[in-house]
Amino acid sequence: MFDSIGWGEIMVLALAALFIFGPDRLPGLAKDAASGLKKARSAITGMRGQLHDSLGDDFDGLRDIDLRQYHPKTFIRQQLLADDDEPVAQRGSATGSTGLAAAAAAGSARPSQAGRSRDTSVPPPFDADAT
Repeated sequence: MFDSIGWGEIMVLALAALFIFGPDRLPGLAKDAASGLKKARSAITGMRGQLHDSLGDDFDGLRDIDLRQYHPKTFIRQQLLADDDEPVAQRGSATGSTGLAAAAAAGSARPSQAGRSRDTSVPPPFDADAT
């Protein structure tokens, strides 16, 4: 829990608390803090027990979830670089670039479609959430 806090910082915090609260009130505050931590632990243990009762065997599967995959940067990177049509390896771009750059290179590498007009019988994709 205190991996990044050394003993020197703990001593400075203890001395600061002694000067701020005084020697008369400090033992009472320490007792109140300890009882608050005990109540918080018992509440967390109770919530964990309720979840285990309601979810059953699925609760044990929640421990195996890697929460790093739900980090906003990782999620956005996966959404932007994921290709819905074909994998990056099948594009065969000459520059060896991947992701969006490869899609742009593959799209511009087709000279036969450069002079063609767009087919108007198929409407362009529309995203209601983007507007």
